[in-house]
Amino acid sequence: MRARHAHPDTLCAQAKLTALNLPFMREHYQPLAKTAADKHWSHLDYFSELLNGEAAQREDRRVQRCIRQARFPVLKTIDTFDWNWPTKLNRPQVQNLFHLDFVARHANVVFISGVGLGKSHLMTALGYAACQRGHSVLFTGAIDIINTLAAAHAAGGLKKALAAYVKPEVLCIDELGYLPIDKFGADCLFQIVSHRYERGATLLTTNRPYKQWAGIFNNDATLTSALLDRLLHHVETVVIEGKSYRGQSHAEI
Repeated sequence: MRARHAHPDTLCAQAKLTALNLPFMREHYQPLAKTAADKHWSHLDYFSELLNGEAAQREDRRVQRCIRQARFPVLKTIDTFDWNWPTKLNRPQVQNLFHLDFVARHANVVFISGVGLGKSHLMTALGYAACQRGHSVLFTGAIDIINTLAAAHAAGGLKKALAAYVKPEVLCIDELGYLPIDKFGADCLFQIVSHRYERGATLLTTNRPYKQWAGIFNNDATLTSALLDRLLHHVETVVIEGKSYRGQSHAEI
């Protein structure tokens, strides 16, 4: 039985669509042409279907790229958050944040609570929602930032490493205040917040109220005051109170 070969025009069209980086059109222009003939679509309808499909697929790839580059340790969504566990949480305030207006305003969001109350969950979900809208996001721990910058400083690449934390539209910094920070670390975090001021949105989780932040930043009251001045100029502060969710299983034993 003789093998069937693709028509030269088909191969030429496929090659051109590949060169133009239009994979959806390459894969669907023939099946959609048959559908168009069967349903008596106009040429414009056929072209619109191809164009819309290509745009949708490209946007999906962009979103998936944003999610990968964000480096979330786990993916969390607002739908899986247990609103009934905290004894204090302004639910309308949190839900309003998911409109993502703060990203365009280059504003900041700070989640303050003890351990096990879902502040990291909410910050991750907010960062994930930003990715789904095509925003560049980076998720990292406060101590991870300091360790990364210390290694970069030792290798002579501190400026470039700092730029990686300034560039994203949304920077998520987890667990600020859980471990002590030396002068180098305090200076680095100040530089990041300072360079992002009114240029990008910064999200933070912490177990410390603002009045205790000098204790986080090496007891440097001057640096802490300057950092808070920039951070709190445009900020939404979300306070969560209650018992640790992670400790509930042990309490029931």
